[in-house]
Amino acid sequence: MTKDLSKQEDRTLEEMRCAVAAIEDKKGEAIRVLDVRGKSSITDYIIIATGTSDPHVKALKNGLDQALKEAGVQLLGQDREIGSGWLVVDAFDFMIHLQTSEMRDFYRLDQLWKDASEVSL
Repeated sequence: MTKDLSKQEDRTLEEMRCAVAAIEDKKGEAIRVLDVRGKSSITDYIIIATGTSDPHVKALKNGLDQALKEAGVQLLGQDREIGSGWLVVDAFDFMIHLQTSEMRDFYRLDQLWKDASEVSL
């Protein structure tokens, strides 16, 4: 059983590395990966990244979609409404929040999850 859990954890970390690399490739800013296991009932990790504008957030999402699809990552859901300044991608074990700096400053997810430990990938 522990071996299966370890395998799943390795897979999750590899999928998150893929997501972060895609965001970095499109020049996403202030990327943080937070471990919210035991703190969130809906996911284990949260990735937060900032885009400089709505078009940049859209470009981050497009690059992310392509990279995750190529890596075979199964998504539970994702925002399709471009222009809100905040897009979410749900990969079950981790969720990705792409926000403009205005949205990130307003909603302060970093503060909301301040008791979560940061993961270095």
